[in-house]
Amino acid sequence: MARIVTVTLNPALDLNVTLDHLATGAVNRAREADLIAAGKGMNVARVLAALGHSVVVTGLLGADNAAPFEQACRTHGLAERFVPVPGQTRTNVKVADAEGAVTEINGPGFYPPADALAHLEHTLATVLPGCDGMVLAGSLPPGLPADAVASLVRQGAAADVPVWLDTSGAALAGGLSARPFGIKPNREELAEWLGRPPTDPDLIPEAIRQCRDLGIAHGVFSLGGDGVIWCTADAVWASTPPPVPVANTVCAGDTLLAGMVHGVLTWPGSPEQALTYATALAAECVRHPGVGNPKAEDLPALVAQTRVGHRPLNRTRETDTGNKKTGEMPT
Repeated sequence: MARIVTVTLNPALDLNVTLDHLATGAVNRAREADLIAAGKGMNVARVLAALGHSVVVTGLLGADNAAPFEQACRTHGLAERFVPVPGQTRTNVKVADAEGAVTEINGPGFYPPADALAHLEHTLATVLPGCDGMVLAGSLPPGLPADAVASLVRQGAAADVPVWLDTSGAALAGGLSARPFGIKPNREELAEWLGRPPTDPDLIPEAIRQCRDLGIAHGVFSLGGDGVIWCTADAVWASTPPPVPVANTVCAGDTLLAGMVHGVLTWPGSPEQALTYATALAAECVRHPGVGNPKAEDLPALVAQTRVGHRPLNRTRETDTGNKKTGEMPT
């Protein structure tokens, strides 16, 4: 299997709460509650490790509450190379009700010192040699400029390591300027990047054009219930997920990204197989809190129910992407 490094600049302790109904201004009784060392890069790393890859996790981490992350790395077989910074890593609260609606309250995060990026770049320089891929995922902590993302993307590319980017806003715009190997925005992130409403029927065609103009090898666009669009330099693929009950969509986008990285590395000559597997694994994820489980007993059945088609280059309208009734997909 491959050796992959994931970078999380703004990790979080995720308190995942499941209840029947969220009543604001009242006492709520949870059916389940779980505190997880997370952040998008950490989530991607856990899935990749479960798929058998050798994964190094790095980024910035609050020194005051680093223990849960260190324990999570030991539990999931991740090599931990975080750069400690003063203060606490943020806590995010994610409340899911019985209908699958998720309410999120995200903490602000630590303020990294001025030399934090330089320390992270030094750490990356020691772990990138021999890597088959790098995933840079998640938001920026307060005070860290957006051009830090571009700097890290360029560092990975300079080491001849394909860089996958999953972020939003100014960080996405900055990272795109450095031409990452792959990106995985959702509909809202695409709309913000392109300055269009999320419902614009030309949103996906324009995203495909932009990716190709920038020389981005893989544009993976997660579109909720409409499935996934994947564009490369010479092809466009669309997937429709299998019908599944939706309990919690929080980690589905991270699971999709991990599945795509795995698929591109494992089946480089079979894009249909790669997208089918990644879509099915993300569908497995929405059935429960946390990341997708590659060892789920019915994953082969979900793979078999996933529809993937190669689309001609002149058929890129979002209306062709699939059937919303087939189930929810990642964002």
